[in-house]
Amino acid sequence: QVVLEESGGGWVQPGGSLRLSCVASGNRFDTHTVAWDRQAPGKERELVAAITFGGDTNYADSVKGRFTISRDNVKNTAYLQMNSLKPEDTAVYSCRIQRPLWQGDLWGQGTQVTVSS
Repeated sequence: QVVLEESGGGWVQPGGSLRLSCVASGNRFDTHTVAWDRQAPGKERELVAAITFGGDTNYADSVKGRFTISRDNVKNTAYLQMNSLKPEDTAVYSCRIQRPLWQGDLWGQGTQVTVSS
């Protein structure tokens, strides 16, 4: 059973930075794409960023130029560097391993990010 554990969330003022980490234990990221999603109160979950095994990335338009996703396949760890944070970035951020449909994706518990003055 894979366990995904996120860390690095917290409170930050607008314009600040945070770095989220997601560690996979039990099993490896293997060659799956890893994604960061977020869900704000009263809103649907949305994809923030994703990275393939080979390092190809894609980002939501709202975070392009501010967030950077990366992964260390040896350490089975994924990161989300978030700069120039805005109040609208406030949400619970979750790590997700994208697997084939028949296996289903794997999710972490999430970490709260709050951006306010």
